[in-house]
Amino acid sequence: MPPPEPQKEAWDVRRSRLSALAKALPERPGVYLMKDVDGHVLYVGKAGSLKNRVSSYFVPSAELGPKKQPMLAKIDAIDTIECDGEWEALLMESRLIKDTRPPFNTRLVDDKTFPYLVVTMRDDFPGVFITREPTHEDYRGAKVFGPFASAGALREAVQLLQRVFRYRTCHLDIEDGDPKNRRFRPCLLHSIGQCTAPCADRISKASYRRDVDAFVRFLGSKRSTMLRELREEMAQASADLRFEDAAKLRDRISAIEKLDDREKRAKDGVQWQPEVTVFSGDPAPALKSLQRTLGLTLPIRSMEAIDIAHLQGGETVGSKVCFVDGRPFKDLYRRFKIRTVDNDDYAAIREVVSRRYRDAGVGEELYPDLILIDGGLGQLHAAMEAFADLSVKPPMVISLAKKDERIYVQEKTEPIRLGRENLGLKLCQAIRDEAHRFAQHYHHILRRKKMTGE
Repeated sequence: MPPPEPQKEAWDVRRSRLSALAKALPERPGVYLMKDVDGHVLYVGKAGSLKNRVSSYFVPSAELGPKKQPMLAKIDAIDTIECDGEWEALLMESRLIKDTRPPFNTRLVDDKTFPYLVVTMRDDFPGVFITREPTHEDYRGAKVFGPFASAGALREAVQLLQRVFRYRTCHLDIEDGDPKNRRFRPCLLHSIGQCTAPCADRISKASYRRDVDAFVRFLGSKRSTMLRELREEMAQASADLRFEDAAKLRDRISAIEKLDDREKRAKDGVQWQPEVTVFSGDPAPALKSLQRTLGLTLPIRSMEAIDIAHLQGGETVGSKVCFVDGRPFKDLYRRFKIRTVDNDDYAAIREVVSRRYRDAGVGEELYPDLILIDGGLGQLHAAMEAFADLSVKPPMVISLAKKDERIYVQEKTEPIRLGRENLGLKLCQAIRDEAHRFAQHYHHILRRKKMTGE
């Protein structure tokens, strides 16, 4: 007579057990694997905090949607893998999904248009691209990574890692030794330190290849492993008196260590800027809309916004924020403690504009296509008065009044009135609000220091 089948654990009991297990997980980035009673992987997911993400599955009110809700009845165990950052969790998630093919990762099992990361290794200067067609002839001989569950998360990771490895993401046909490269002006990515500009002969083929090889190696290994290898390479370069190579390796080590710098600062209680609330969605249509509104012939790539903050004239400060392709570029954020006046917004704007653009000019690789002043016609005139005293020619300068959200344009007295749903207006509002947030944040720091005597 066969032994009786073991009685299944009641859902309430099992949920309580799994919830307790989830609450004991670390608040670290990582990957989690939901398994059934036989140990089969049901679902693979990534998390910025393993504890918070996994716990969310087992609250009584959890609603996972029609595709994943049936999974709850089958979960019996949870495995986790800690990662050094969310970018590493993204790569780990991709590899595990590809290996295990979990049935509840439906997008990857059923949908044939999920994103991949390709590196065109056959090119003289390999590019890094996101594609849903990795078998396309343009990617013949390329290294392929993926598939990835989230195209948005993949794009963020590529942009983040580009700051470290400075690979190109353009589709230019770049050949080593091409004489036209010497006359080519690098794009904005070179200006902001995210590309070494092989298109303009700013880096040799061998050096660029080393950077790409390091990037590919990085994708296949843990950060800790690569950091150890880089430190060994740096020590060897220093011992061989190759100090320039050692310095480059030192900078790369520092850049990799800073990938999760903001997260670590927050956990250590170190004061950090609040996260920016930016334009939601793809900013490209908004930039095109704003270009049409202002009658500009060239696309808007770089925007800067200026704002003033004070309280009854005390601790007056200015801010300058920079957006590249509609996204914040915090490396070029600047704060100004106003030196000349206390309670005069116009004079404060003149001071900020003068200090920011005194030594800048169109010859700079990163000179704004558009400057946005927070305020009305008076604030715009103040900015233009400051430019009149400078040797540089201003780009397009506009202001955005908070009261009725009208756009004032240089050399025009009548404002531009746009509908509330206009994408160009929404983008200007988002950038204006970010400049205001940044100015207020600095103002509050100074007031607290004054009150506490720091």
